[in-house]
Amino acid sequence: MTRALLSVRDLQTHFFTAEGVVRAVDGVSFDLDVGKVKGIVGESGCGKSVMARSILRMVQPPGKTVAGEIWYTAAQANAAADLLTLAESGSDMRSVRGGEIGMIFQEPRAALSPIHTIGSQIVENVRLHRDVTEVEARELAEHMLERVRIPRPDLRMANYPHQLSGGMCQRVMIAMALSCQPRLLIADEPTTALDVTTEAQILGLLEELDLSMMFITHDLGVVAEIADEVVVMYLGRVVEQGTVEQIFYSPQHPYTRDLLASLPRMEKRQDWLTTMRGSVPDPYNQPPGCPFHPRCSEFRPGLCDVQTPSAIALEGGRQVRCLLFEAEVQSEIHGAA
Repeated sequence: MTRALLSVRDLQTHFFTAEGVVRAVDGVSFDLDVGKVKGIVGESGCGKSVMARSILRMVQPPGKTVAGEIWYTAAQANAAADLLTLAESGSDMRSVRGGEIGMIFQEPRAALSPIHTIGSQIVENVRLHRDVTEVEARELAEHMLERVRIPRPDLRMANYPHQLSGGMCQRVMIAMALSCQPRLLIADEPTTALDVTTEAQILGLLEELDLSMMFITHDLGVVAEIADEVVVMYLGRVVEQGTVEQIFYSPQHPYTRDLLASLPRMEKRQDWLTTMRGSVPDPYNQPPGCPFHPRCSEFRPGLCDVQTPSAIALEGGRQVRCLLFEAEVQSEIHGAA
């Protein structure tokens, strides 16, 4: 029987700016079981990366996690601990960040230090979280660079990030995140800068390591290949979550259906791809009611633009956040029919 390695409950992270308050993460809840891969999908600006940084307590001002719980079960712990109760720079949180939970950042050039060699950065990370010598740490660093397909890793160890291509920096970031053998890996668009062949190799490596993983991506094809469960986010909220089979073969939320409809299909040739109408609303001026209603093909005036939907449990353990699944609305729809 699986148990939750990570449990996020009503997580809220807001950014307090001169223009107003941005609710980047607005009440996110989900569980990640040991050995499972959870895909996090949604358009840009939906709060996926901020949520990941919130879990690792890495949100910088003017951002702040204002509410919620993040329960994580460490390797040597008898029970889960709420990471939000730990000091951001304290020893307990530092042991979790990078050691227990590794993260592959979306922008490797911004995450890597420009004034230190890639070798020194990986070695420092290893020695911070593992009881090894300098020589052992360098050997491990070279081994991980080799595993992510960096040619001549013994020579590349002396390179600085600006001497490498964007794709190679991405692979260095992956090697660094995996070097401490984390129990949980948060991968934020880990293969964006890679070519198709290298992407397949990296995804194969991640599957081979059999890690618990939170995989954030725009590529629904990758999610279908490696994920066990899927969380669909829109404007800081989880609008639907379930198994890969449930989401891909029986999507319930209109937003999920529109995302899947926009994918190109080999068996269905057409001149134009199906596109979603509109765009993600201004975060400073979110629409009332359901945040997706201005773009929704099933919008019901006087309902969707007034009431805020809550999470509704469906059969098979899945959840959806849509007013059309409220019991009283269902009865009205069937009565009218």
